[in-house]
Amino acid sequence: MAQNFKVKDINLADQGDLKIAWAESRMPVLMALRKKFAAEKPLKGHRVAGCLHVTKETAVLVGTLEAAGAEVSWSGCNPLSTQDDVAAALARKGTSIYAWHGMSNEEFYWCIDRTIDFKPTLTLDDGADLIMTVHTKRQDLAKTVIGGTEETTTGVHRLRAMANDGKLVYPVIAINDAETKWDFDNVYGTGQSTLDGIIRATSVLLAGKNVVVAGFGHCGKGCAGRAKGMGANTIITEVLPTAALKATLEGHKAMTMDEAAKQGDVFITATGMKDVLVERHFASMKDGAIVCNTGHYDCEINIPALEKLAVSKRTIRDNCEEFTMKDGRRIYLLARGRLVNLAAAEGHPSEVMDMSFANQFLGMVRLAKEGKTMKAGVHDIDPAQDQELAALKLATMGIKIDALTKEQTTYANDYTAGT
Repeated sequence: MAQNFKVKDINLADQGDLKIAWAESRMPVLMALRKKFAAEKPLKGHRVAGCLHVTKETAVLVGTLEAAGAEVSWSGCNPLSTQDDVAAALARKGTSIYAWHGMSNEEFYWCIDRTIDFKPTLTLDDGADLIMTVHTKRQDLAKTVIGGTEETTTGVHRLRAMANDGKLVYPVIAINDAETKWDFDNVYGTGQSTLDGIIRATSVLLAGKNVVVAGFGHCGKGCAGRAKGMGANTIITEVLPTAALKATLEGHKAMTMDEAAKQGDVFITATGMKDVLVERHFASMKDGAIVCNTGHYDCEINIPALEKLAVSKRTIRDNCEEFTMKDGRRIYLLARGRLVNLAAAEGHPSEVMDMSFANQFLGMVRLAKEGKTMKAGVHDIDPAQDQELAALKLATMGIKIDALTKEQTTYANDYTAGT
């Protein structure tokens, strides 16, 4: 039988198994769904092609999909985010997987091609690279796909643009737009894991530093909040007046990046837009400034512009490159401009990914049942699913909440009630 995987080192599997076991102990919602659907097998006969960060949490999702009857093939959605021991563990237990840390762009897309060679019926994406490959290079495969899911903000934006242009040929559920995803994973997960990545790569003290966060969406809000909580002076740059106003009223300073570039000690881009930090910003930064990105793609920091200004470059510690300018100033780039929380750390904590991946799993189950009757385009999850998952998460935490009485429900719907 031909080998159906390519990973860094299969001998790392034992270590990966331990990581996965830890994640399973921290993801009670997804594990409850695994137990429930292992008997029903709603994904039996389906082939799921996934392109999502290969972490211990993702391995729990993969195991749940397989328990529900799916055949799974997987690749990483970022060249630097794969945890090689987790990839090895998945490969050893029989999952078709093509992923390793540090792959080139060419290898990245080669892995996606191998992932979809088995003609998937369902796709699961983070950033829409797999979906784009099916829609461009491998259009013949679109005939077998009945639906897909998309994990992240950037990917949903790409897919909505495709749908608006009439180019999206099958239904995709926007997992990112679930309240139990964007208001938890994006805020608390990104906030904590981004600072974790910065600290692992630099060991820098954040208290008293000027931390500049570009973008005050859910991810930027989480980063700024966690940095402020660690004693940093937080500065927000934005293009949306409402977002800048929210940041100001939450106690952050709002200003242009041209102003912030002169003041910042640590810069975090979280916008999903290219060229957030460019040559003129690097030219005015302090000696010792640290720059990193937590958006999905590495285009937010214009690295060629930084290299153009530098007279020398060296890797000074893991995931930390020192660029020396002509005037002697040093600027430190983390994780080559890739997602610092995954490239320099382990990604979001398992507890917060529990709900995100529960949404992914339920999205797959819905598509298996309804995908053939859903129109091509981007679909939201049922709001009731948000509440059910949140209630289940609260229950696993031992937390009880109130419920409306019959009289209160009647009152809430009584449009004749006045003062």
